[in-house]
Amino acid sequence: MKYFVEEGSVVREIWGKADTILFIFAGASAEFALNKAVDWLYFTGKLPSDPLERLFSTVDYARQIVFSEYHDALRAIDVITAIHRGVEEKRGAQIPDSAYRDVLFMLIDYSVRSFEVLERKLTGTEKAEIFEVFYQVGARMGIRGLPENYENWEIMRAEHLHKNLVASTFTADLFQQYRKHLGVSRYLLLKEVQALVVPREVRKMLKLGRIPFLLPVLAGYKLARIFNVAAGFRNIILPKAYKTRILNLDLQPAEAY
Repeated sequence: MKYFVEEGSVVREIWGKADTILFIFAGASAEFALNKAVDWLYFTGKLPSDPLERLFSTVDYARQIVFSEYHDALRAIDVITAIHRGVEEKRGAQIPDSAYRDVLFMLIDYSVRSFEVLERKLTGTEKAEIFEVFYQVGARMGIRGLPENYENWEIMRAEHLHKNLVASTFTADLFQQYRKHLGVSRYLLLKEVQALVVPREVRKMLKLGRIPFLLPVLAGYKLARIFNVAAGFRNIILPKAYKTRILNLDLQPAEAY
């Protein structure tokens, strides 16, 4: 059976762990708030009304692509494309290709950054592998202007960070929604994780700083995983309403799909 992402791929390792996925979307949630095209995410009202539900919806599609048989993954990508086309029709305008690229670039970048914070440094070959998977997603969606390889992606990613980010009223509102839905303590923890994984440009614009207390906590968490007690620690900090769904992200591919 042919899979969209080969068995044994580092992409499966990254997207098969709840911890890594949560770090990916912590970073993406910060950058989303600064993106010049964030108004598209506000158009349907789903993001500000329930940002956590939007996160899980995105995670479900991403994991379905990563762990599915090749043609099933293509169908999932086509569904995503159709959803976006429907939003465009309702608004009477097209989502800029740069906005599509921004989201794709976030998935690549935060996959790398989150795994390296939680696990280990990735090799050049592994980074290229992550790029190739999401490049294929973007190509299937018909996104124009994609870089051809990881090296070109690094150049374009730097350009996007320089040109496509702005602090706006949407930025402030989205962070208010994060605080509302997470509660104060989890919201502060979210900002700590964001400070660890986002690029310098994002950290500076959001004034995240580098509050040091999470570094020893992270070191302790890594140690706890060695002794199989990390899940208990994670359960304490998870939002109760989403605890089961987050824990299910640790399911093996065969169990999940």
